[in-house]
Amino acid sequence: MSEDKKVKTNNSQAGKTDKGAAKTVAKDLYGGEKRKSFRGRKGDSRRNNEPRDEFEQRILEIARVTRVMAGGKRMNFRACVAIGDKKGSVGVGLGKGADVTIAINKAVNRAKKTLIKVPIVKDTIPHEIYNKLGAAKIMLKPAQQGRGVISGGVIRAIVDLAGIKNITSKTLGTNNKVNNARCTIDALSKLRKVEVVKEKTPEVKPVENKEEKKK
Repeated sequence: MSEDKKVKTNNSQAGKTDKGAAKTVAKDLYGGEKRKSFRGRKGDSRRNNEPRDEFEQRILEIARVTRVMAGGKRMNFRACVAIGDKKGSVGVGLGKGADVTIAINKAVNRAKKTLIKVPIVKDTIPHEIYNKLGAAKIMLKPAQQGRGVISGGVIRAIVDLAGIKNITSKTLGTNNKVNNARCTIDALSKLRKVEVVKEKTPEVKPVENKEEKKK
């Protein structure tokens, strides 16, 4: 056998051993069975099996904050997030973290723990309310149908997530978004619930004939 043939046989054997090693590693990682593809099938996709979150979220404010430590300043991010289902449930949460995504996730989890139920009557609030919390002062007024949401900034986002379609609001105190958001949630939680009373239909008494009374 010539030297060229020996080199070819050695290379072919080395290639076979490399392929065999790759197969064993693949089996250890992914198992011996073939992985099923989820593309092109209805109902088998992983997205359909995942639970959907019924709450919508909006970021009210993202700020970079510093904390003074012994070795210097430590940078963090603070996120204020509002969540709601547009059916009367709304909440606000505040979270901090080394990354923006961590801060947002913490804020969403805290907002879910502090949800409130807002009484809504004909797509608006039942009555006017004035609330003061710290330096924040806000005023909320009910509006007629078709008026829309007349407010700005933080109050508008919270009212939209609560499902209120007609309202008039005014910010009278500070411009701090976090304080205004807390004041708005406090005001919505203080709204009185309205009980709908059904009107009683008048009872109709049978008319008696006068001739029968005479008899």
